[in-house]
Amino acid sequence: MSDSNPSATSSPTLYFAERALLASGWANNVLIDIRNGHFHRIHTDAKSSAEAVCLSGPVLPTMANLHSHAFQRVMAGAAEVSLCPEDSFWSWRNLMYKIVQNISPDDARIIATELYINMLKVGYTQVGEFHYLHHAQGGQAYGDQSEMSRQLIQAADDAGLGLSLLPVLYSYSGFGGLPPTQRQARFINSTDSYLALHQQCSRLLTNHSRHKLGIAFHSLRAVSKEQIETVLQALDTTSPVHIHIAEQQKEVQDCLSFSGQRPVQWLQNEIGLSERWCLIHGTHLDNKELKGMASSHAVAGLCPTTEANLGDGIFAGVEFEKAHGRWGIGSDSHVSLSIVEELRTLEYSQRLRDQQRNRLHRPQQNRVGDNLYQQALLGGNQACDVRFGLAQGHRADFMVLDSHHPFIAASESKDVMNRWLFACNGNLVKDVFAAGKQQIKNFKHAHEEASRSDFIRVIKKVMYDT
Repeated sequence: MSDSNPSATSSPTLYFAERALLASGWANNVLIDIRNGHFHRIHTDAKSSAEAVCLSGPVLPTMANLHSHAFQRVMAGAAEVSLCPEDSFWSWRNLMYKIVQNISPDDARIIATELYINMLKVGYTQVGEFHYLHHAQGGQAYGDQSEMSRQLIQAADDAGLGLSLLPVLYSYSGFGGLPPTQRQARFINSTDSYLALHQQCSRLLTNHSRHKLGIAFHSLRAVSKEQIETVLQALDTTSPVHIHIAEQQKEVQDCLSFSGQRPVQWLQNEIGLSERWCLIHGTHLDNKELKGMASSHAVAGLCPTTEANLGDGIFAGVEFEKAHGRWGIGSDSHVSLSIVEELRTLEYSQRLRDQQRNRLHRPQQNRVGDNLYQQALLGGNQACDVRFGLAQGHRADFMVLDSHHPFIAASESKDVMNRWLFACNGNLVKDVFAAGKQQIKNFKHAHEEASRSDFIRVIKKVMYDT
């Protein structure tokens, strides 16, 4: 199933769409010429060619999922049991620590392959894999330190998805360099071992044109200032940098107690923010932090379904939009694998908070669905170091919606996005192409049956048999 040269394309390279969403808006009768896995030419108001394959539905750019912990997919839905009156992220984390002890490298690959296939089926063609499950049970390093990273790369190749690999530095259990717990042992690296791991990952990705490599710090509580500075000085100064931050009130209070500053305030003042940074969650920001983050052009990595599932809180989306902030979406713990559900949950959270409708829009785009999709597309591009969108020179990643659904079939183009995001419940993504190669055809992936069978076996082993 491996695809070590994913940019190679097969005939045909011409496609015709009656309507397609370009950067400039919807266009009719679009002839798409793909060469070497990229859009070579896009002609609008064109005539179809005998050589062109007709795409039977509205064509949209696919999206980058900017935040994933692949292994957590195996426990989705397993934490919905009330064990104490104060259930929170922290009690959920205890179950995650327990389950993670049972995952082998083969298990990790099987979980990730099934996950990535299902991401493709909903329109994600790149994933920012925030990867901190590095070591064997007990914390000892594998003979090949990059063993777990290698499994994720294999899973992405088998699925046909682009991987933005984000190896995570995780050293401590709390602010002030508190020693890690035994349950965290599989995650832990020193600065030196992390830099060695990162170098190994770079070598692994050399011949993979769809894949990218970034930098990640688990959280401010899990690393020191000196570590952040050392890593940023030692590694590529242009690659994206991801970090969990300000997800829960306890984290904010612990940061204040330790440093006298709030988390994003500390990061701005002590390290500095730029467009390289992707700040995951940012649920609890004060107004100054929010404006500073927006002006730095850092991306807010929002994971609305996970944040709702964990009871994290509501991101200040309306205020961030007014400050022209950049944001994208991720499925994080994978309780949901749906672009629709992430964007709908984000918008509805603002409506519930404000008791008003139509919250996330901009002066240049008053259609909420179109604005949500455009901002998530741009933020995902920046955070995952890709260029998605139907435009010359961009990677040829696109999807086709089901033209048989009444709301899609009957709607004028200007209404398609709102209808899809706010009125449709089943998956309407019919076909998906990544780097010019079709990965989903008529809702199906070529390897989904075998992958699903393997995944069922791993769920039973990890959750019930161990």
